[in-house]
Amino acid sequence: MTVAPVIALSHGGGPLPILGDPSHKDLIYSLKNRVPKILKLGTPQQPRAIVLVTAHWSTDKPTISSEASHELYYDYYNFPSEAYSLKYPAPGHPEIAREVKVALEEQGLKSDLDPKRGWDHGVFIPMLLANPKADVPIVQVSVLESEDPDEHLRMGAALSKLRQNNIAIVGSGFASLHNFQVYQDLRAGSPAKIKQWVDKVSQWNGALTEAVGSESKEERWRRVSGWRDLPHANHMHPPRRGEHFMPLIVCAGAAFEGEKAGVYEDNYMGAGIETYYWGAETVA
Repeated sequence: MTVAPVIALSHGGGPLPILGDPSHKDLIYSLKNRVPKILKLGTPQQPRAIVLVTAHWSTDKPTISSEASHELYYDYYNFPSEAYSLKYPAPGHPEIAREVKVALEEQGLKSDLDPKRGWDHGVFIPMLLANPKADVPIVQVSVLESEDPDEHLRMGAALSKLRQNNIAIVGSGFASLHNFQVYQDLRAGSPAKIKQWVDKVSQWNGALTEAVGSESKEERWRRVSGWRDLPHANHMHPPRRGEHFMPLIVCAGAAFEGEKAGVYEDNYMGAGIETYYWGAETVA
């Protein structure tokens, strides 16, 4: 059986990638071109399902979408009407949802199945671009309100078992930067302030790439567990607002011992935005 890849992708702001927002040009390209290659979509190695961990669903324990089909949850506001008529008819997969629950509980993580909650935009926006055919079942998984890095790493370790049955793991967040004040400064700040933030993002990205890039599982877990100590971490993800970083932690936990991380960078309002992946060939 093919071992499926892991990718912690950057999903952008609300529905803006689908609406063609110019600041999302690089992200749109990557979602349409790089992500399908990493996931091996449209090839004989295409995953038989995707477990997608979304930053836009925070719960007290891991919660798993478990119905055969799910409505979309338009969890964004004040966008054009077309953003509220989007459809993504990929199936769910109740059996794999139950497999996820068993795997999590084997790691000592109590979890819930949820047949009712719709897929949020952390699911359907990137997947509309990456796999418009909607021919791969999706099981949506929440991140934890606690933002405890060790629990998220254990979530990843649980999900790594599914990879061996060709079930891909996707973390949908914005690992490099999720701070609306910084976005505002990048959009309308002075050249000096913009340069200051771009430099800080670059320093943070470098330290983050070293942390998640360790091929030693023990070292990777140690560094990622202490991510708040990396330079500028609290500027990139304000305290208690780290939900967009949590999917990357899960993905880092889903990587195997000795597995090398790939990385590519997109430009977003002048700042570098990193996407990390495992179990796939390097993409340009």
